[in-house]
Amino acid sequence: MIMELFGIRFQIIPYICFMIQRIAKDKLKDLASKFKAVAVTGARQTGKTTLVKQVFKGKPYLSLENPDTRNFALEDPRGFLDSYPDGAILDEVQRAPILFSYLQEILDNSKTKGLFILSGSNNFLLQQTISQSLAGRVGYINLLPFSITELKKAKLLPSDDDSLMLKGFYPPIYDQNIPPEDWCPNYIRTYIEKDVRQIKNITDLIVFERFIKLLAGRSGQELNNSALAVETGVDVKTIQSWIGILESSFIIYLLKPHFKNFNKTIVKRPKVYFYDTALVSYLLGIRNAMQLKTHPLRGSIFESMVVTELIKKRTNAGLPINLYYWRDKTGHEIDVIIDNGSKLLPIEIKSGKTFNTEFFKNIDYWCNLSGNEKSILLYAGDQNQQRSNGKEILNWKKIISLEL
Repeated sequence: MIMELFGIRFQIIPYICFMIQRIAKDKLKDLASKFKAVAVTGARQTGKTTLVKQVFKGKPYLSLENPDTRNFALEDPRGFLDSYPDGAILDEVQRAPILFSYLQEILDNSKTKGLFILSGSNNFLLQQTISQSLAGRVGYINLLPFSITELKKAKLLPSDDDSLMLKGFYPPIYDQNIPPEDWCPNYIRTYIEKDVRQIKNITDLIVFERFIKLLAGRSGQELNNSALAVETGVDVKTIQSWIGILESSFIIYLLKPHFKNFNKTIVKRPKVYFYDTALVSYLLGIRNAMQLKTHPLRGSIFESMVVTELIKKRTNAGLPINLYYWRDKTGHEIDVIIDNGSKLLPIEIKSGKTFNTEFFKNIDYWCNLSGNEKSILLYAGDQNQQRSNGKEILNWKKIISLEL
């Protein structure tokens, strides 16, 4: 739009406000129709507050980060909750743990479903407090960063894989247009200073940050706590504790090995993946697409992206994660095995754009052992093929249509 003021012509660029529709919204509504309280957990800045405000527009919203609100809740918890007889959204509720004992009584005496909606960024403290006072009374849903399905529907999905890996999936990078190179260091700093310090009294945060960077270099690899302890300069128990913090904070995901061994000696350590590729790229010092294209860990970052998209697909539907990996002592490995109880589906992930028959080497080996016929190869190329021997070759974004 062209405007003129005092003889000066200038252009006004309208600000476009949008809200990406979250797939988890349907499951959140479903849980609120079954439980008297629902807890929305997930990493910092995944859009939890935005989602609960959107779904429960009629409920009062209260953030316990607000000092006045928090003081009222801490000094007079019964009076605070009595002020909201029809329920409310309590955000950052772990900041006032005394509320949970009083919430227990209110929920037990009420027949109303979806009365209170609980949310918080510090998942470890939130879940710990809920399990102590409200076990069995609360429905849980985890909200992860955007999925490719959500970005595609909003027409915000980057056209090429390298741009997507660098940009990641956290909402502020999209709805606030914050460049990932600016957003990531501030996120890490906030996470360490707020969440980590609240969970565990870590005296040397510099050592903890070095540990996260070392872990980023192992994304897509087996988790070896002993090796990490040596490189970080702390003991193994400390490493195990820090891994637990990162896992409960939805920074990393530990993909467990599949238990079926087919008379083979199999690896029993989990593989570690970062939920977001922008964070892992930043921690590895990757700042642009040219660096990413030639980086030795590009394949691992691509694999992380695909694995976490599979996780999001299950999580957004409120389903338990049924994903594993398989590796024997001779080096044969299947990147992902989907275990639906009655059947197993092996998935191989390749970052290359050109299909090669060698991509099926490990799948063929595993299928011969297991007797499985169906298998899927997810890669970065554009050709999709359904072969007669049960092998399916798909561009990785076809995850959208996969039944897990």
